[in-house]
Amino acid sequence: MESVAVVGPGRMGLSLAAALLRSRALERLTIIGRSVEPPPHPLFDSTDTPVEYRVGAQPLPLGTTVLILAVPDRALAEVAHDFALAGPPPAGCAALHVSGALTGDVLTPLHGAGYAVGSMHPLQSIADPWSGAERLIGATYALAGERAAVAAGRRLVSALGGHAIVVTARARATYHAAAVMASNYLVTLHDAATRLMREADVAADDASAAIASLMRGTLDNLEQLGAPAALTGPVARGDVETVRLHLSRLSPPDRELYCALGRATLRIARAAGLDEERAADLERLLRP
Repeated sequence: MESVAVVGPGRMGLSLAAALLRSRALERLTIIGRSVEPPPHPLFDSTDTPVEYRVGAQPLPLGTTVLILAVPDRALAEVAHDFALAGPPPAGCAALHVSGALTGDVLTPLHGAGYAVGSMHPLQSIADPWSGAERLIGATYALAGERAAVAAGRRLVSALGGHAIVVTARARATYHAAAVMASNYLVTLHDAATRLMREADVAADDASAAIASLMRGTLDNLEQLGAPAALTGPVARGDVETVRLHLSRLSPPDRELYCALGRATLRIARAAGLDEERAADLERLLRP
């Protein structure tokens, strides 16, 4: 059984704490924030596992096995420094941050204080602390750091029924860029597509729901079939005239986005066996 302390009762911190609480792998859970009162959240109503709320950096409860720093990237160095000054860790305690972009170097003060340091980044989009726990159960987590810290991360990921991958410090920025493209830019694509739907005189609510449903269907196809087989549409079938028609109707900013995405899509279509003559015509049409 683990005894976990989570610093930062925001969206990620509360969601991860609640997910771990549901895993029934915790002997004790400590939430550490800056406000005098804890934020409203169901995890503080737990009757099976003791949940304590504390304010500010102070010595951790005896027996704490993992300290999780779920604070914004810009605050990590300061928070690590504050907890290093709070005293040595409980025996065998690891410290993990949940940043996707930063390496374990930001936790150097905690390493100096005696913690095994590393990171455990949930590869999942958490927008709401009340429902976020559901998304974290069974998710993929990117681990890195010292051996004991990675081992602690693996124990937590296992308790969550998740999948652990190891991403080195050198590859961290590339890994995080991939996550941003898959998650954040999906929202951007939804916004752009919904806006174009509205320009086609579709009501805002209908447009948003229709685009979200289309995206879900595409994601299902990706999961079941893989990228080449899941790709449909005019680029996949080499339909030059339809692409030309689209471009004739789009504003310059939307045309730029469409062409950038079209060029990337063309690479997949070629790998799937698109006729090279049609592919070359599309490439000329989609040039910036």
